Amino acid sequence: MQIDIQTRSFSLTDALREHVNRRIGFTLGTRDDYIQRIVVRLEDINGPRGGADKLCRLQIVLDQLPDVVIEDTEEDMYVAIDRATDRAGRTVSRKISRQRDHLRANMITV
Repeated sequence: MQIDIQTRSFSLTDALREHVNRRIGFTLGTRDDYIQRIVVRLEDINGPRGGADKLCRLQIVLDQLPDVVIEDTEEDMYVAIDRATDRAGRTVSRKISRQRDHLRANMITV
């Protein structure tokens, strides 16, 4: 699984990169066979003004399925990453499960 981390408005630290890789591995690692690439975009929308402005956007490119795009905005970047990866894990699992069920149903009727 290829993970591309992009930042806007700030520099990517090693700790942040490690956190992203660990969370993605934890939530999406079991679905690695279905995932071609993940693009992670981290952004501080308001810059130094503060507030709930830390954006984590995940685009998960799946094999033979539409992409999954998840966004979360929080005050803390780590919380935004955690919430976005959790939602992405559930969404990807649901899409893969639906595809598998659809394929099984078609095989039975054939």
